[in-house]
Amino acid sequence: MMHLIVLPIVLPLVAGILLLYRRQGGTRLKRLVGVGSTALLVLVGVALVERAGSGEVAYYALGDWQPPFGIVLVLDRLSALMVLLTAVLALGAVVFACDGDDERGSNFHGLFQWQLMGINGAFLTGDLFNLFVFFEVLLLASYALLLHGGGKSRIQAGVHYVVLNLAGSALFLIAVGVLYGATGTLNMADMAARLAELPAERAGLVTAGGLMLLVVFGLKAAMLPLYFWLPRTYAAAPAPVAALFAIMTKVGIYAILRVYSLIFGEAAGPLANLEQAWVWWLSLATLVAAGVGVLAARDLRLLVAYLVLVSVGTLLAGIGMGSPRAVSALLYYLIHTTLITGGLFLLAELIGQQRGKAGTRLVRGRPLQQGGWLAGLFFLGAVSVAGLPPLSGALGKALLLAAAEGGQRLWLWPILLLTGLCALIALSRAGSTLFWRSQGEPAGERLTWRKWFGVTWLLAASPLLVALAGPVSDYTEATADQLAAPQALIDALLPSAGGAP
Repeated sequence: MMHLIVLPIVLPLVAGILLLYRRQGGTRLKRLVGVGSTALLVLVGVALVERAGSGEVAYYALGDWQPPFGIVLVLDRLSALMVLLTAVLALGAVVFACDGDDERGSNFHGLFQWQLMGINGAFLTGDLFNLFVFFEVLLLASYALLLHGGGKSRIQAGVHYVVLNLAGSALFLIAVGVLYGATGTLNMADMAARLAELPAERAGLVTAGGLMLLVVFGLKAAMLPLYFWLPRTYAAAPAPVAALFAIMTKVGIYAILRVYSLIFGEAAGPLANLEQAWVWWLSLATLVAAGVGVLAARDLRLLVAYLVLVSVGTLLAGIGMGSPRAVSALLYYLIHTTLITGGLFLLAELIGQQRGKAGTRLVRGRPLQQGGWLAGLFFLGAVSVAGLPPLSGALGKALLLAAAEGGQRLWLWPILLLTGLCALIALSRAGSTLFWRSQGEPAGERLTWRKWFGVTWLLAASPLLVALAGPVSDYTEATADQLAAPQALIDALLPSAGGAP
């Protein structure tokens, strides 16, 4: 059990090496390794959540170099939750891809595993420099996966995606250098302890470094005005890749939660809550812009991409409210929106395959061969993502609205509800066009069990989250309380100093 914490990184790393080493091997073997490794990752995620559920913060020191000097992986409730969520999402996406999407380019399964390695590493790492390293790993894999299968639209979207993320990486490295120069450490727990006794003359440097990190994480999360790369990129990506990308914006959300609750928590004195005011107002602006984008979308893939932006604004609003109750609500909503939007990307691909030349464009097309089943899944996903009762989207939004206090209600309630109305109008229009406005004979092949499994696996999360709302909410509440009291994590990593530098 002592090596359990490192398995979410080692497992996809080894699987990726095997897959790329035998890249000329049979497709069946590649699929077996890819799906098997991802399924094992789900089991590892379950074990990590069970271990973290006790409330104990554990760490794994690579090479037995103890913190704050060595590289450490930290397991608490939040990191365990994010690893399990990533694995569940990835399993649906990789099984879906095994129906032929993985053969449209080279090295799909190896790159898919390495992206999982980068994502899991970002969730588990305990220092800022290795957060940068794992960001680069997941981004490099995502560059290749985005271009999987080729095509003009993917190349254009890929250029914008690569350029913006390279700029973000450069800024990230500068911010890490500034914070290291001001504090003398890169371990996040150690940095948090040192900020409590930071000399006044260094406060300006730390503030600059902290705000640069907010720009970087805002770019990863697609926060206004840094979101313009996302809609076209996600719409152009292959369906299984777009589904996995649903967790990519959550990496930015996670980084904001982790860094600003730990390093810039209440113990940071005048630097405490450095991000809160910025995140609050930018989250509301992101919601407004995403609502307009949802109404303007004329393609189902693009519509789902803007729905991802709606979720980003909603999650950032939870961070901006700054209370444990709001953090608990956003974590519940984060689970919901990651799985449902991932499922909708896969569902859009199924619908497009049966509409002939119309594809996923919201125009009159051929009737669907399996229209009844697809319409049922679309209705489930639309009701859930728009936030209508009785599914998990409504419960997640209700928890966030209830967490708003005082003047926050005057802003959040009308903007969030109006954005939900925009989503409902756009999805209703899309559904009527896709399933009612048809002409000609049905086109396309009947769908296989792999594609049905991928979509159903993810969309079934919505009613399941309602059925398990009690235990899931208990876990998210405990996670929010743990984030609000970061001293326990500091003491776990720095016991010899009692949490002091």
